[in-house]
Amino acid sequence: MEINDEKLKRDIGILAAGFLVLNGIIGAGIFGLPGRLAEVAGTFSPWLFIIFGVLIIMVVWPFAALSSYFTTTGGPVVYVTSAFGPLLGFQTGWLFYVGRVAAFAANLNLLFDYASYLWDGASVGLIRNIMIFVVVGCLALINILGIKKAIHAINILTFLKLVPIFLMILLGVQYLAPENMIPPEIPKFDDAGAVILLIFFAFTGFESVLASAGETKNPKKSIPRALLVVFVVVTLIYFLLQLVYVTVAPEIDAASPLIGLGNSLLGPVGGVIIILTAIFSILGNVAGIAIFASRSTFGMAHYGLLPMWFGKVHERYSTPANSVIFQAVFVFVLAVSGTFVYLAIAGTLARMIGYSICILSLPKVRKMADPQTAKEALKVPGGYFIPIVGLSVCIFAMTQSELLNWQYLAGFVVVGTLLYFLNNHLKKRAA
Repeated sequence: MEINDEKLKRDIGILAAGFLVLNGIIGAGIFGLPGRLAEVAGTFSPWLFIIFGVLIIMVVWPFAALSSYFTTTGGPVVYVTSAFGPLLGFQTGWLFYVGRVAAFAANLNLLFDYASYLWDGASVGLIRNIMIFVVVGCLALINILGIKKAIHAINILTFLKLVPIFLMILLGVQYLAPENMIPPEIPKFDDAGAVILLIFFAFTGFESVLASAGETKNPKKSIPRALLVVFVVVTLIYFLLQLVYVTVAPEIDAASPLIGLGNSLLGPVGGVIIILTAIFSILGNVAGIAIFASRSTFGMAHYGLLPMWFGKVHERYSTPANSVIFQAVFVFVLAVSGTFVYLAIAGTLARMIGYSICILSLPKVRKMADPQTAKEALKVPGGYFIPIVGLSVCIFAMTQSELLNWQYLAGFVVVGTLLYFLNNHLKKRAA
């Protein structure tokens, strides 16, 4: 079954697709992670990014291969529904959707936590809620007015995010010495599970580009290239930033490490620059989530997994306006009520399960593809070695999750199953 998304405009080029990947991965986490890693791993901490980058690209590669078989909107929903049918396809899409919307709400609150460094009003309840409403409303409006406008906004935010990060790296490189580059020994980790999860989740979010295939130019080529190339670039950024931090920072600051790094390199103005960079970074991240999540519900509607109301395209702007509006309301309610905390607890675990199911769908998708599509699809070297390693990485990450995460996840699945069968019941009554 193909999704009927011909009314959408293909305005996302390969550069914009790459920015979606980058903003999906680099959000708020990088502004707190360096201090925590430096505390537990010292001068070895930069190399953790290289090690885990190599492992997690084994997860990214099967997704790049899957994306080369499809041109339609929906991403993981499309892959899993095509391979395993509508029930599992819906559950996968539902888990990704709720997890990403919860991350959206959580990051909005973190955004104003950073803003409160510069203005105390950002921490006040009513004013903060009004500002959350404005940000959510503006992102929704931009997404409704056209994918090109949404991409332009992300391009600007990406520039405002990357320039200060590269500036910190360039200013810090002059202080590097061989003894900083090569750690004397591998440290012993008191809480290895927590460290693993911190790094692993710093790399997640790459899937943000997948759901918008129906609005991407030549998606079978653009999306795989964007995924793989940008993932390598992000790994190098993480490595260099952590290397500069452990070399330059006068003392480890687990609470706001990059603000301390900015102060060390540029004085007080450096700290302000990092705060603004964090704000722009989080805005870029939630802007990418806004595209991914709204296109996920659009895709589910066109597979009959949600009411077709979610799948309607705005006649004038050629965007999934209803899905965008629903998402905006959902995010705002979560963000101002604080209930996002409960969803976010299980959201990262849900994503690991979603990754695993998508990787398992690759052999079936390959088998079902027509000869021409199979010939043009991205090849994964080594047969199924890379997907098996990627699946093992996801399973290992899942084993590090606490029981509470699994309990909330079970609640996700129960609610999703009820919604699925309720939608089927309503469709039968309407027939």
